[in-house]
Amino acid sequence: MTGLPNSTPEHLLASDRDAGFEIGPEFERFDQMNDMFTRAMWDPKVQSKDSDGFFSSYRMEAAPRRGEGFAQRDFALRNAAWIVSDVISNRSAGDGRREGFQGHILNDTPVAADQVELRAPEREASEIKRLAKLFGADLCGITHFDLRWHYTRRPDTRDMTPIPDPLPEGLTHVIVMGHAMDFDLVETYPSALAGAATGLEYSHETAIVLQLAAYIRNLGFDAVPSMNDSALVIPYAIKAGLGEYGRNQMVLTPEFGPRVRFSKIFTNMPLAVDKVRELGLSAYCLDCTICADACPVKALPDGKPQWAGGSPSTIKGVRKWSANCEACFGYWVKLKSDCAICMRVCPFNNRGGWRDVIWCKIARSRWRALARWWAEKRARTRTKPRMWWNEGGGK
Repeated sequence: MTGLPNSTPEHLLASDRDAGFEIGPEFERFDQMNDMFTRAMWDPKVQSKDSDGFFSSYRMEAAPRRGEGFAQRDFALRNAAWIVSDVISNRSAGDGRREGFQGHILNDTPVAADQVELRAPEREASEIKRLAKLFGADLCGITHFDLRWHYTRRPDTRDMTPIPDPLPEGLTHVIVMGHAMDFDLVETYPSALAGAATGLEYSHETAIVLQLAAYIRNLGFDAVPSMNDSALVIPYAIKAGLGEYGRNQMVLTPEFGPRVRFSKIFTNMPLAVDKVRELGLSAYCLDCTICADACPVKALPDGKPQWAGGSPSTIKGVRKWSANCEACFGYWVKLKSDCAICMRVCPFNNRGGWRDVIWCKIARSRWRALARWWAEKRARTRTKPRMWWNEGGGK
């Protein structure tokens, strides 16, 4: 919808300014038919035998059997890590919905007929965050519902035709949760073994969003659990105060750097919202190109943020760092697994030891040039997958 920002409520525009979002008159809401994974199922410019092999490798039908980190055992672990997520996402396949990815997750819990008597919004928000972490989330923030970041359409996965995917009326808030990926597995990117870190967190977050949404629904309020479906999660995560946008197209968090997967819950429960935080992470990215330099297909930009929209897989009318999505996905297809080299090499991705804590404080300060020098001196090398297996899975 072109020009939507002109009709956006002032409190959301104020939040844009706090977050450093630049949204121009050419802005259009994103159509999920154009994300790379969906395009690979219908767009002849992306669809190929190789992309079919990428998807079928998750069923062990076309997995390579050579190359360290790409053996049957590596693919077996990766695919096992995904299994909980797969069970939920595939349960509505007959209706053309891949829950959590191409269609929101359907609720298994009815909304209680009687609403619990609520306390102050600040206290309820604090309790929601406490329970999110009880269920297993590593981070949690809350922000306003904002239609600008919601997909205009989703695919009917039976024939890949575009259809609407409406959410219930009256949703007002979004609970955003962060799920940290295993550091030792991430250190083996690019490999099928490393893909287990991705699958593990999708399986974890599947359970967590279902559990927290069920809690809210039992209180008498609507709650829609969501992962990659329904809306772009990056703007929501930033608005919820969880991090800042990085050159590698990921949300950088002070706790885990880019090594985080995000989920969300849309609700009408009145909750206090979090403020956008100025963290100094994006500022560091302005003069750091480690991720762009490390990308094998040079899919990441090395300059300043630009107005996005060159590819159908990039949202239009937002000034930001944008990847060459086609080149990036093409490399994934070649690997038959996800690539997150840009995540692994990011200097904000670390274990959190005392040296890491000191480096992060310097990197987020006016002394960030010193941090860049230090980052070059302490740059890590990729962990060979056989080392992960031989050392007991990173223990």
